[in-house]
Amino acid sequence: MPSRSSNAHLALWVAASGLSHGEIARRISAEAIRRGHRQITPDATRVRRWIDGERPRPPVPALIAAVVSEGVGQSLTPGDLGLMATGPTLDSIQLPLLTEAAAQTLAGWTQMDLFLDRRDTLKLALGAPLILAAERMLGGTARRLNRATKGFDADTTAALEEVTAFFTKADASTGGGLYRSAIVAQLAEVARRIQDGVPASLKVRVFTATADLAALAGWVSHDCSRYATAQRYWSYGIYAASEAGQRDRGVEIVTRMSHQMIYLGHPQDALGLLGIARRKATLPATRALVASQTGRVHATLGDEQSAERHLGAADALVADGLGDVPEWVAYFDAAEHAGARAVSARDLARIGRPRRASDHFADALALRRPGFDRVEAMDRIGLAAALFTEGEPEQGVAAAHLALDDAARVDSALVASRLNTLLDAARPYRTATVDEVRTRAADLVATHPTPVTA
Repeated sequence: MPSRSSNAHLALWVAASGLSHGEIARRISAEAIRRGHRQITPDATRVRRWIDGERPRPPVPALIAAVVSEGVGQSLTPGDLGLMATGPTLDSIQLPLLTEAAAQTLAGWTQMDLFLDRRDTLKLALGAPLILAAERMLGGTARRLNRATKGFDADTTAALEEVTAFFTKADASTGGGLYRSAIVAQLAEVARRIQDGVPASLKVRVFTATADLAALAGWVSHDCSRYATAQRYWSYGIYAASEAGQRDRGVEIVTRMSHQMIYLGHPQDALGLLGIARRKATLPATRALVASQTGRVHATLGDEQSAERHLGAADALVADGLGDVPEWVAYFDAAEHAGARAVSARDLARIGRPRRASDHFADALALRRPGFDRVEAMDRIGLAAALFTEGEPEQGVAAAHLALDDAARVDSALVASRLNTLLDAARPYRTATVDEVRTRAADLVATHPTPVTA
């Protein structure tokens, strides 16, 4: 299946059906006759044109949907197949700021994510399209909602809030690999209910919880190395935050997108996203988060002066107290900022700027609160790697064994990536104790989701 198809949705679902273009054409003709449309007789070439982007006139979209639905064993609409003007777009991040249409887009993403279980379904957005999409979404305004009440009531809204809180805590503790499918399935149900209608009285609660759930779906997808999928869930999270009237919530999600750009080796894109976030952030906690993250990116780029300026700004905000911190950004505290300083020191040391990253990793570990097992494991691995880099292999070995004990309990590509930094740092040392660390670390990397090199 060519990846450059103009109608990626139709191409994906046709591939999933296992039917040839000729068989699809034959079945459409038969379905058309059954419905009384004897003049509709497509051939394989016409099906190819539809996949390439040609949009058929009614009633053909409904006929295509019926045939493909039967082929995949799942009910699909013309919108799911990209045959409607309001249908979702996969090759770039595009969301209509209209509740029902955006929910339809999200429903399409979750369907393909769960049903096809493919890592190459979507194309990662980079550069100007990514930056412009984030700016457009953060600057958007919501429109009138469907006032029907069958989608949500007080009880279902409370249940949504509770399950989102549960998954958020579980992810922070054990990593997202175990829960990703359940989180995406929950998000699919939310999308379906939003299309049914959200009462005005519950709008803020529903979309606040939806933003949290979409942000989490993005994060666990990223943590399972499904990077483009993560972008799409994050984009819906920003949209949902806008519907809830919580722009700073959207800002926090943009910082997650920037984190991904750092991780994937696109620091300039990360800076572009953070520049937008900085202009939109109003709460002390989000301003501090953006400053801390921005400093980290400049350190990645080797710009020591800019890194220190932004990290220092975050220092000051954290020291002054972050005020009444919303739950969705409560993870950002002195410990999280110390972790950013540690990684920044590590990156600057790589380009010849002497820094003791180990001191910052130790600070982060001392400040970490219970329940953040994944990031604590990453800090411990970072500490061990820093000690090796700083010429203290004996301390590095001791720290590494503690780190590997923690890492074994977490299912995370991010942890595996940090383990790779440990392997790199330990490489110059050829002793039995260091070899044992390398063997344990390599075995753990092999059991975790495949990370990128970062």
